[in-house]
Amino acid sequence: MNKTNDGLRELGQSLTDRPIVRIQLFGPMRATTCFGDDVLPRSKKARAILGYLCLAAGGTVSRARLVALLWDRLPAAAALTNLRQALCEMSSAFGAFAQELISIKRDHVTLTAGACWVDALAALATDPKATSLAQDGLSALCAGELLSGLDGISAVFDRWLLAERARIIARLDLPLGHQLEHIRTPAEAKETFFGGDTSNLQLTLADFLRRRPKPSRKSGRDRLRVGVSSFAESGSDANENLTFALGQELIATLARSRWFDVVAAISITSPPSTSIIGEHQIRRMDLDYLVDWTVSGDGQCTEINVRFDLGENARPVWSKRFDLARGGLRGLNDLVAANIIGHIDPAIPYIEGERKSHDRYGTAGFLRRAIPLMFSMEREKYGQAGQLINRALEIDPDNSDVAAWAARWRHFRICQGWAQHTMQEFATVGGYALRAIKSNPDNAEALGIYAHYCAFTNKDFNAALYCFDRALRLNPSQAFVWGLSGSTYCYIGEPLTALQRLDHYRELAPFDPFFSWFEVPYTIAYMFKGDYERAVTVGRRAVKGFPGFVNAYKPLIAALGHLGRRDEARPYVDRLLRLEPNFTIENFAEVYPIKKASDRKRYMEGLRLAGIRER
Repeated sequence: MNKTNDGLRELGQSLTDRPIVRIQLFGPMRATTCFGDDVLPRSKKARAILGYLCLAAGGTVSRARLVALLWDRLPAAAALTNLRQALCEMSSAFGAFAQELISIKRDHVTLTAGACWVDALAALATDPKATSLAQDGLSALCAGELLSGLDGISAVFDRWLLAERARIIARLDLPLGHQLEHIRTPAEAKETFFGGDTSNLQLTLADFLRRRPKPSRKSGRDRLRVGVSSFAESGSDANENLTFALGQELIATLARSRWFDVVAAISITSPPSTSIIGEHQIRRMDLDYLVDWTVSGDGQCTEINVRFDLGENARPVWSKRFDLARGGLRGLNDLVAANIIGHIDPAIPYIEGERKSHDRYGTAGFLRRAIPLMFSMEREKYGQAGQLINRALEIDPDNSDVAAWAARWRHFRICQGWAQHTMQEFATVGGYALRAIKSNPDNAEALGIYAHYCAFTNKDFNAALYCFDRALRLNPSQAFVWGLSGSTYCYIGEPLTALQRLDHYRELAPFDPFFSWFEVPYTIAYMFKGDYERAVTVGRRAVKGFPGFVNAYKPLIAALGHLGRRDEARPYVDRLLRLEPNFTIENFAEVYPIKKASDRKRYMEGLRLAGIRER
């Protein structure tokens, strides 16, 4: 591994510092990655091995023990062969995560405890005297029988499974007993366990919790999709900016949970009448849930109403009103996010733990003012946003979020043509991103920006892919990073993967004002794919949206060259040379980050055919 990658590992924790797979042992067995991929082995015996390894809680399990557990009636050689096949199936099901999830040695097998969150282990680790909220979440987690459906695999396994069920039931009865101690009347019992509804006296606490509204999973997706919308009733600039900034903060807070997608269904450029998401838009975005902010006020008192609905039916699940004159903004997003996540999936707080943002010196106020100005895409307001971000950095130079926004601000300033397109400017972007990572190794946005810097400026594609991978494990809803990674996948010669990532960016951020910039990597991807007509169509839009960004012109010009449309390319060549007078094919070959020689040769040939001079 190269030095850059080694240095990144020293900055933060390993890739297994947070769970990447969620394994459900209660009820029908499930194993899902933080990206929503199903990694559960198909055969019963491979699942039985996985369940046994999970309950070993990271301990080493000998091959001899697994053979005795599942193939006790077979000759030793045949039993070992079957074990090898089952382990191979498990490793194959884990796919790209296999090396991080499981260690298979000659004599023993170990499941990496830190990389997996297991519902049964979380239940066993919970304090029996925990709060009622924790007990409710625990009861919801433990719905169903342990390793349901795996009975009858072998007599030895059945005996072990029966003992494990008895052990866990005994442990999980304690929270229920503790709760019963505080119930003195039948009315309290009805309210505690049935919400006052005694129509079914056989109802268990877990059954009751499962009655809360749930969306129907759509489009065959494995991940739920939550949209965040916002609306300022008064129409004042102050309220509209506050609404947008709070919406962005909530999106970031929800996205840290990693186990569902967060869609930014808000736009700073939409008029108030169109900023409310209608049913047809919900259907188009394929949302399961919708969070709607409403900000109103007269300049002296500001009120925020938050409503959380089931997506397509707009059925209310939870709502809350906040009076800023009394409570202020501090902790507002954490409170709202906790309620939303608790309704979506009570397991998430157990998986992720407590991860609150830190605003030591009130820098969040500067960011709330800067973000709407930055997203306006107007040069004067964009400059004001930069001043506010710099002020926040002066107050708190170690604030990771502020440093990440500083990197993002400088990146798009270059793209807009409002700063020089030089390696020094890009190095400044990378420097701010690295500063953010050093302050917080879990800052997904900073990791994504630094990944792009590694690929484009240093041509260090391994470091770039490592950072993108880590960023999206930390925050799979970070649309900006999905889009940014598309460019790197073009550079390494994988345009189809690049297009998939760019499409996912569009799904997560359908109203992103920076979308026009992401048409540049779309153009590059189509050019690398050999779809020159589409590269020209998208490329024209890209240079129109970002006329000062030199790299928007190059794939468009190369695509026109391959299509033999040199006359059509001439005005774009002229504009490119006005922006970058020394641009030549020789210079392009030395500077531009293309991994494969064949891709570089084809790109250069397109530029040559379009009339770019050789040197």
